[in-house]
Amino acid sequence: MADKLKVTLVKSTIGAVPKHIKTVEALGLKKLHKTVELPDNAAVRGMLQQVRHLVKVEEI
Repeated sequence: MADKLKVTLVKSTIGAVPKHIKTVEALGLKKLHKTVELPDNAAVRGMLQQVRHLVKVEEI
């Protein structure tokens, strides 16, 4: 596993399941095409798995 993950919101949360919207916000993503760096751990990986259709993930 990498040390950090680079996560980018590539699809809008409009019309998404409310639980997925909250997950995206909890990851720190607020606007489309914005990127955040997150630690690579099981909790973050689980959140990314839930919203994998909305985000792009790169290992750093």
